[in-house]
Amino acid sequence: MTDDTVSMVLDDARERMTKVVTRTRAEFANVRTGRAAPALVEKLPVEYYGSTVPLQQLAGFSVPEARMLVVTPYDKASIGAIEKAIRTSDLGLNPSNDGNSIRLSFPPLTAERRKEFVKVVKGMAEDGRIAVRNVRRSGRQELEAFEKDGDLSEDELARAEKELDKITHASEAEIDTALSTKEQELLED
Repeated sequence: MTDDTVSMVLDDARERMTKVVTRTRAEFANVRTGRAAPALVEKLPVEYYGSTVPLQQLAGFSVPEARMLVVTPYDKASIGAIEKAIRTSDLGLNPSNDGNSIRLSFPPLTAERRKEFVKVVKGMAEDGRIAVRNVRRSGRQELEAFEKDGDLSEDELARAEKELDKITHASEAEIDTALSTKEQELLED
């Protein structure tokens, strides 16, 4: 019984930490690097026929050049709403509409702006690490509760906590790797 409970707690913690890492990487993708990437605009909320819809449900994306993103609406009537959503977003992009599609040109980032983005990304990474540690803490509390109830011996608790720490360190390392990749991406010209 104890092995099942311990592995259940550890599997739950591993799964939750994986979700944190995935969410942190997704947040990184939303930070602009000066290169065109559909991830920057696909979650943008667009007011469409009275409801708010993510842009990815209204249009397709293509990247013909490194600094150019083309948004092609499935419904030509939505082009105005899409253009407005992009213009009012905090991306700092100026869309140009040719009647069939919207072209987004990504200007090169200034050194100062790149450093600001690096700070933002580091903050996101720290939030991810904190979330991972919170998962570890809740897993530890569950394990300690089992030990208190007599379902787990002290040795089994120590082994389980070591395994939980390994999972935690691996998740934090994944976040750090993603952070360094994003930093390099932001700082290159």
